[in-house]
Amino acid sequence: MEQKPSILRQPTAVWAIAFACAVSFMGIGLVDPILPAISHDLDASPSQTMLLFTSYLLITAVAMFFSGFISSRLGVKRTLLAGLTLIVVFAALAGASQTVDQIIGFRAGWGLGNALFISTALAAIVGAASGGSRQAVILYEAALGIGMAVGPLLGGALGEVAWQGPFFGTAALMAVALIAIVVLLRGPAAAPAPVSITAGFTALRNPALLTLAVTALFYNYGFFTLLAYSPYPIEAAAADAGMHFGAHELGLVFFGWGTALAITSVFAAPLLTRRFGLLPVLYSMFALLAASLATMAAGVGSAPVLITVVIVAGLFLGVLNTALTETVMEATDLPRNVASSTYSGVRFLGGAIAPAVSGGIAEAMGEGAPYWFGFAALLVSILVLAVGKGTLAHLGRPHGTAQEEAQLITAGDEV
Repeated sequence: MEQKPSILRQPTAVWAIAFACAVSFMGIGLVDPILPAISHDLDASPSQTMLLFTSYLLITAVAMFFSGFISSRLGVKRTLLAGLTLIVVFAALAGASQTVDQIIGFRAGWGLGNALFISTALAAIVGAASGGSRQAVILYEAALGIGMAVGPLLGGALGEVAWQGPFFGTAALMAVALIAIVVLLRGPAAAPAPVSITAGFTALRNPALLTLAVTALFYNYGFFTLLAYSPYPIEAAAADAGMHFGAHELGLVFFGWGTALAITSVFAAPLLTRRFGLLPVLYSMFALLAASLATMAAGVGSAPVLITVVIVAGLFLGVLNTALTETVMEATDLPRNVASSTYSGVRFLGGAIAPAVSGGIAEAMGEGAPYWFGFAALLVSILVLAVGKGTLAHLGRPHGTAQEEAQLITAGDEV
């Protein structure tokens, strides 16, 4: 009897990449709990410290467009190792920084390493995993969720000692991941098929990919409004209520958020998309996330409201991340490394913009205003998806069974 595909039955190399992915994604959330501490210790404004997200995500976004070209020349393993090495170096340099501007600069270098690693890792997992791309995407999103959950917890714990702690901790963990890839990722040394240096841009001529990328651009604006901006109103609301809310407490809040994201990305997303189809799930989750940001805008002065909604929003974000990634994998016949890197490049631009403007919006229009902008961005995501649904018509139907779904979403060419 043929065994059902299982996320647990994977080659050792897939687990090695997934572990490195989890550590890499810790780098996004670990700075969350220490943003106020960096502001206090380095005499920086919230707008300045949120640029730690912007520099990281902006360079990640730009580099994503060229990562397919780079990996097609270097090969999967060398591209992964180059990315990991850059992350180790620049995370350590960020920890050794003396000013917020230095940290912002080193986070940019960190973002370059992240782009090389993450874009290649997703394509490598999809190509190497057993059970088709559905199992691979779930595993990738599980790594993302674990990294997102553990990152703030680690950042909060080490940030209580010193704000530099999370940076040095990430560098050490990434060094372990680097060794794991060196030792465990074996197999053919052949590089992927050559990719043009402009492939990342020309891929946007594909109508389905363009629709999904623009949808994700506005979605990520809302995502990173919640992630990068929320520590400040939470800390302010807690202080107004006479509560102490330092790095450790913020770490626990975003640990809850990341845990919710991990659970739904692995367990809820496959069930929902199989039952209702990808597009209906995307519409409903965008609407629920928009409602969450509107609730945070209205309740910005209440720490319990902000904390509760941040954690609950993680449930919707987990489903969205998995559904969007799966949709990109299924929507086009483009090479997987090109499709995933182009999609990620556009969506990370939204993540880079939100932290850059949220501080100024808050100063000019009040603490709740950034959440209203995030709410509006999510409405635009829904509109773009609705306007472009004709390019995604083949994705609109629910899959009857997991077996049929696995046959529809095949692994494709190995990377």
